[in-house]
Amino acid sequence: MTERELLPVAAGPRIRAVLLDLLRQAKGRAAGSFAFVVGATAIGLLTAPLLGRVVDLVATRQPASALAYPVAGLVVVAVTSAIATAIGVSMLARLGETMLADLRERFIDRALGLPLEQVEKAGSGDLTTRVTNDVSVVAEAVRQALPALARSVLTIVLTLVAMAILDWRFLAAALLAVPIQLHTVRWYVRRATPLYAAQRAAVGAQQQQLLDTIGGAKTVRAFRLADAHVDRVRERSNGAVKLALRGVRLGTRFYGRLNLAEFVGLSAVLAAGFLLVGANLATVGVATAAALYFHSLFGPINTALALVDDAQAATASLSRLIGVADLPAPAEPSRVCRPVDASVKAVDIGHSYVDNHPVLRDVDLEVAPGERVALVGASGAGKTTLAKLIAGIHQASNGTVSIGGVPLDQLGPAATRRAVALISQEVHVFSGPLADDLRLAAPQASDAELQAALAKVGAAEWVEALPEGLATVVGEGGHRLTVTQAQQLALVRLVLADPAVAILDEATAEAGSAGAKTLEAAAAAALEGRTGLIVAHRLTQAAASDRIVVLDAGAVVESGTHDELVAAGGRYATLWTAWSGLRSTE
Repeated sequence: MTERELLPVAAGPRIRAVLLDLLRQAKGRAAGSFAFVVGATAIGLLTAPLLGRVVDLVATRQPASALAYPVAGLVVVAVTSAIATAIGVSMLARLGETMLADLRERFIDRALGLPLEQVEKAGSGDLTTRVTNDVSVVAEAVRQALPALARSVLTIVLTLVAMAILDWRFLAAALLAVPIQLHTVRWYVRRATPLYAAQRAAVGAQQQQLLDTIGGAKTVRAFRLADAHVDRVRERSNGAVKLALRGVRLGTRFYGRLNLAEFVGLSAVLAAGFLLVGANLATVGVATAAALYFHSLFGPINTALALVDDAQAATASLSRLIGVADLPAPAEPSRVCRPVDASVKAVDIGHSYVDNHPVLRDVDLEVAPGERVALVGASGAGKTTLAKLIAGIHQASNGTVSIGGVPLDQLGPAATRRAVALISQEVHVFSGPLADDLRLAAPQASDAELQAALAKVGAAEWVEALPEGLATVVGEGGHRLTVTQAQQLALVRLVLADPAVAILDEATAEAGSAGAKTLEAAAAAALEGRTGLIVAHRLTQAAASDRIVVLDAGAVVESGTHDELVAAGGRYATLWTAWSGLRSTE
């Protein structure tokens, strides 16, 4: 099995640059969020000295009335800190969501513009996991980790400042825990960063294997490859599980070392308090406040350091999103060239997916404007590959493809997409109103134009019978369409997009005999007025075409009309005889 060419991953400096750029774009909101969080944290730190004051009042046997002011202060601090924290966290969360939305839009915009050849080389699982799992990991970090990390870091810094104000010796004692914590974090990051990156890649490989196995279930069963595919799924899954377990073990060791740091720091602060109070250098209340301050650091320190774990996972996912978002857009030609007509010409085409294993060899094909040509041949003959080369999905290893006299590299990706449309047997029905699904091909189309396109391919009757007609929700969670109906929708999109050249790649293969007849008529209607190239699964489509081109082992072996090729008694005649016999048994 050949290794896939996975989509790129951004390096650390690029990730930092993107985040700084996103922050600069929202610097006003970032400053406001930071100010509220700092204020809320500073107010909350007044709790420890107020409690220390209570301890001193009790220790010196002051009357109960003396406690009124510090207790009232505690209430005010609690209420004010809670309000300021709620506002600050809300602003911080909104800032994070804004940045995430911006990044997500960049990613989706670039992902949708990726050349299909690049997506196929990487495998759809790689892109799918970035769109789903990686976006979810980053979103969770933005919604939970970012506000918690900001509050924790500020709490740590301001608490250490407050301890220094109480007595610098308490701060010195507390800092004994820092070397252990820093060493723990460095030890963890060195191991976690590559581990999480490998884990994300393993999940992508697992997803791709599942897609390959499930998507090709019929072929897997037909060739009795179920056991082999189950073994591959098991291998990919085991790889992902092993990496996940390594992450769990690493996290357990990480938290154990943090607990040691807490024990060392608290012991040092308590010992310093005992010595300072014994030497009359500090009151019991001050020592209590210092101990409370350090004890209050357990939560934010553990939160901040624990978020290192989330940060590693989020950084690994972020690098995969930015890696795609940074991909350069396909280059458009410097000089705009327009096709002079709807002709198709392929000259000396050769193509290989793997070196030294050609799929197409020295293929020449010329289709006149408005002509309908069927590509016929056994599975693996190269029909779909040739169709994809003409559609601009793949770039030929050698030779040239021209549309209307203009080579594809001079036409450019955008103009090629406008001039050529490829309809395959795999049709996705988007979730939402049927009219919205159809308008993907023509956003400005009116209801009347949609109805006309539906009528052209013979779909108007069943659409009118839907509960709400064009407003009926289809796709996942909506009205379920049959295979034939879904394929008709693809042909309606073709009519609405109105390309000069249309390629149908086995577009009736999944519909069954009855559905295929309906789709053949719909396809013939959709191709009216445009050049058509048909990868024929059913030879009745080939027989109805203007010309038939027969491929075998990646080369053109016959070309002519149906009657001419049947009379010639060659490769096509053999296929037609076999096909006719199969139809007679249906």
